[in-house]
Amino acid sequence: MTKRYGMWSYTVGAAAARTGDEMSGPALLLAGYALTGSAAVGSALLACVTATAPLGGPVFGVLLDRSARPGLLLAGALAGYAAALGVIVWSLGPVPLPVVLVIAAAAGLAAPALAGGWTSQLPRVVPAASLPRATAFDAMTFNLAGLTGPALAGIVAGLAGADVAVLTSAALICLALPSARALPPPRDHARRATPTTSIGTDLAAGFRAVFRTPPLARATAASMSSCVGQGILVAYSPVAGERTFGSAAHGTILLSVVAASALTTNALLARRPHAVRPDTVMWCSPLLLAGAFLLAATGRPIPTIAAMVLVGVGEGPQLTALFAIRHREAPVPLRSRIFTTGASLKITTFALGATLTALLAPAQHPLPLYAATLFECLAASAYIRVRGPECRFGSTQRRVRACDGGER
Repeated sequence: MTKRYGMWSYTVGAAAARTGDEMSGPALLLAGYALTGSAAVGSALLACVTATAPLGGPVFGVLLDRSARPGLLLAGALAGYAAALGVIVWSLGPVPLPVVLVIAAAAGLAAPALAGGWTSQLPRVVPAASLPRATAFDAMTFNLAGLTGPALAGIVAGLAGADVAVLTSAALICLALPSARALPPPRDHARRATPTTSIGTDLAAGFRAVFRTPPLARATAASMSSCVGQGILVAYSPVAGERTFGSAAHGTILLSVVAASALTTNALLARRPHAVRPDTVMWCSPLLLAGAFLLAATGRPIPTIAAMVLVGVGEGPQLTALFAIRHREAPVPLRSRIFTTGASLKITTFALGATLTALLAPAQHPLPLYAATLFECLAASAYIRVRGPECRFGSTQRRVRACDGGER
């Protein structure tokens, strides 16, 4: 009963925090415009939150790995992120904009806690035999958040105002605090000594583990390239809505179709978690995404909707497979920093995809979708071809010595 309660507590907390996170972006965009009269302010706020996340992820991962109470540290990061959202709403208007942007940038440092930081704790919640199924449920919380978060932002903003939408997203994140605090501590927490290495050394160890462990290197390279394509799709969705259905607003509906399809696919995968090897998914899903982007490039309504369904079928299992490979390959002492570093790298490449769309979209042609197709093909190729140094790890202890430069 304790294990079952622990998994439900984990899932509910992760879903609440990630829904609040997905809601906060659109809510900040709406609040920036509503409270200042400038759409550029909302875009600047979102850019600041996104820009600093890649910096905060690896550092937060090191702190989690060092902590004897990672759940308490995770709860603190969530509380700080939620508080920053409230301060941003209060500051817009009375406080000079550069100060507000600094607050948004500080909030972004904690953003990876909602993704990789939380997922890295999953093996402490469920037994090893249940981890594949639990990983699928964990990935479903991202799909659920992507489906409901933006919709909630629009509904709450329409009914009560954009500032209330931001505060609602902060409240959802706060709902996850009890679940975060209740996360089990490391099994060796009573024996943990004060770290003898610097944070810089631990950061380097985390990056070495990601890029020098062949399965992790392949999965990271493939997910980064695929995430560029996904970033292109999200940024291009208003153009796709206008081009295909005559209204840019329909682009959000297309993204909802993607999220619903990913959620459904992962729900089916959770019933049979061993049906497909995660390594197979990591190179097959980008090829499916590439085909879906080409289908969407036709600009016809039915093929475009079918393409969004296929995108979800590809994206959902890919995230589950990525988590499964990280859980399988990450040394226990480095697990948190591997997850948060991976999350930071994906945020960076997603932003790159959005930037590419801004450069290519004015051509009034589905050129961004062709670019996304190229990046998905590169993702599949990366997983098949990328090799790290030949380093065969026979045990967790040997893996820690190879990636961390010694035992702790």
